Amino acid sequence: MEAKAIAKTIRIAPRKVRLVIDLIRGKQVGDAFAILKHTDKRSTTVIEKVLKSAVANAEHNYNMDIDGLYVKEAYVNAGPTLKRFRPRAKGRAGLINKRTCHITVVVAEK
Repeated sequence: MEAKAIAKTIRIAPRKVRLVIDLIRGKQVGDAFAILKHTDKRSTTVIEKVLKSAVANAEHNYNMDIDGLYVKEAYVNAGPTLKRFRPRAKGRAGLINKRTCHITVVVAEK
């Protein structure tokens, strides 16, 4: 049995979120929360919300025991990219990509 939670179109670049997601993959849920609490990155707050949602889904939808849960899968996919332009010299325009991501966390019982 496993429970899943997804956060879509988060306005943080996927490359930055993957740095934090890699820290919690395969860990017990309690350890994952402790790691997120002590990691100084902007994406930790969003990942913590997704992990809490996955734990709540496991408890309420599948009657799993919270103490036996671990992070089975955690991955980040690229979302839609917002394209913006910045004026450059000689009438040109420079492209700015504002990247978004989709965060998925799957928890399961040991």
